[in-house]
Amino acid sequence: MNGRSPTPAPEAARGAEREPTRSRALRAARQALRILAVELGTPTEPGIPLFAGVQNRWLRRVPYLVAFTFAVSLLPTTINVLGNDYGMSGGLAGALATAQTVPLMLAVTRPLQAWWVIFAADVVCALGLTVVDGVAGRAWPWTPPAIVGYLALMLALSLRERRRTLIAVWLTTGFAGILSETMTPERSQSTWVLTFVLAGVMLLMGATLRERGDAQRKLIEQETISEAERARRTLLEERTRIARELHDVVAHHMSVITVQADSAPYRISGIPKEAEEEFGSIAATARESLAEMRRLLGVLRSEETERQGGPEKTPQPGVAMLPKLVEGTVRAGVPVELVLPEEPVVLEPAVDLSAYRIVQEALANVVRHAPGAQTRVSVTTSTDRTRLTVLIVNSAPPVPSAPSAPLETTGTGHGLVGMRERVRLVDGSLDTGPLPDGGFRVAARLPLTPAPGAAATVTPASGTTSPENPIPGTPSAPSASPLSAKDSGSS
Repeated sequence: MNGRSPTPAPEAARGAEREPTRSRALRAARQALRILAVELGTPTEPGIPLFAGVQNRWLRRVPYLVAFTFAVSLLPTTINVLGNDYGMSGGLAGALATAQTVPLMLAVTRPLQAWWVIFAADVVCALGLTVVDGVAGRAWPWTPPAIVGYLALMLALSLRERRRTLIAVWLTTGFAGILSETMTPERSQSTWVLTFVLAGVMLLMGATLRERGDAQRKLIEQETISEAERARRTLLEERTRIARELHDVVAHHMSVITVQADSAPYRISGIPKEAEEEFGSIAATARESLAEMRRLLGVLRSEETERQGGPEKTPQPGVAMLPKLVEGTVRAGVPVELVLPEEPVVLEPAVDLSAYRIVQEALANVVRHAPGAQTRVSVTTSTDRTRLTVLIVNSAPPVPSAPSAPLETTGTGHGLVGMRERVRLVDGSLDTGPLPDGGFRVAARLPLTPAPGAAATVTPASGTTSPENPIPGTPSAPSASPLSAKDSGSS
């Protein structure tokens, strides 16, 4: 026997278990203190004043005015309370009062740094009051002026710092209050619980207001972004539609080139072998171009065309179809007067289509926003026959009423955006704006580049007019005679 009492196995096991548990608790405590120190030492946006993002400059000055008011009113009050009520010496009372109130002005731009100064001054003041005789029957460790200043600081702090920092400040305030219980002077009235609760309320209220403001700002930003995206999508849709419509125009020209190149050896006698091969190469290239354009049209097809399962077969409209468009608008309840040139004018297909679409969109806007308004549509040419002017003017609606839907439903519905894109396509100009009498004006100026020996031709396969398609009134279009102010459609 060696005289030693062996250690029981269960006790050794329990000791081994307690040691890791104690280590984990200490590790967790150190980590919590480290996080607390980081949060209390890392301010958010230091140097940026509160309300810095407000547009009104007078509202931006409100935090400075409030902080100055609190500092000026609390400084003499704190000195008087510490000196007269608590019996603290004048010099010490003045120094502590200054440290407790003046940093409130710093809270406008650096509230977390101001909290460090004021919190330290409040703790030092509480320690200083333990050695004076006037504490009996009075508030301790936070004096009434200190509580008011501290709550104002909490509001400024909650409007700037993140949530974890606010929680760290609140817990530090409560921890200081708990420690004060170990040295509470006799017959003093403890105020740390009241300060702890009120500080939490102020932090919660300020944080709620700040987060609500942040949410509203983000919502406004998202709405702005969404509006910009909608505008961009509208523009892209209109450009796609214009490209899809111009496909017929370009395809017709390519078809003419193909036919002429293929038929040249049969129409012209005595063509050299090299010339026949050149014409064949031109025809082959034109056919390849047509095939590529068909693929492009498949990419640009609209949703309506996708539902129909094939390409659009409706001929592209032009100025010749304006009387029919005006007739449909008149049926929708809008009295329209149409004026066309007395002499035939040769139009390029792109200009012809753009002029029609501009009138179409303008009349659709009249039906939607000014039903029943007197409207005048005028298509004229300049004296030198180089520009076409399309003018749509409507007066104010006679009786305000709910907007109605136009009978013409083939438009894009993009209004001024579509007009601008079509004018830009043909290198023209657009002028729009309200009139003094409450009406609206749309004026488009499009270039005219008539081809020599113009004659109206129509391709039966596509129904698309050629570049030589004139405004109604030419011999090739006998069914549509020139319209003027005296015989245009009106009601």
